[in-house]
Amino acid sequence: MAKNKVIVVQNINVTVSEENFDDYICITDIAKAKVGESRGADVVKNWMRNRATLEFLGTWEQIYNPAFKVVEFDHFKSEAGLHTFVLSVSEWIEKTEAIGLFVKRGKYGGTYAHKDIAFEFASAISPVFKLYLRLFKGDGG
Repeated sequence: MAKNKVIVVQNINVTVSEENFDDYICITDIAKAKVGESRGADVVKNWMRNRATLEFLGTWEQIYNPAFKVVEFDHFKSEAGLHTFVLSVSEWIEKTEAIGLFVKRGKYGGTYAHKDIAFEFASAISPVFKLYLRLFKGDGG
């Protein structure tokens, strides 16, 4: 069973969920640090559309997930960046069997990312916030 805790980074509550002995950080909470409460999910969705994001996610999955579906990943990568391309986190997970991201509903709801991916997301949103997040999480490297 996952354990949740809330950390405070630059006056923003960020939920961290321990899954399989690893930290998954709520990137929806990180997005709220930049755009406010109501648009955090939109920021995550837009981040997923970016080709560099998909290349990072796909590479992370290929390194850590033997069940990752590379053919489906290649399809998404070829479409990334087009004006007509949209991709939800749920669709990414379902089609590629990704393990680096998951979506939670309810009290601690949002999109959660393995800490490696969460730090990458934080860099895209606010490099300063990422530095404070890394300090708080004790991951200086």
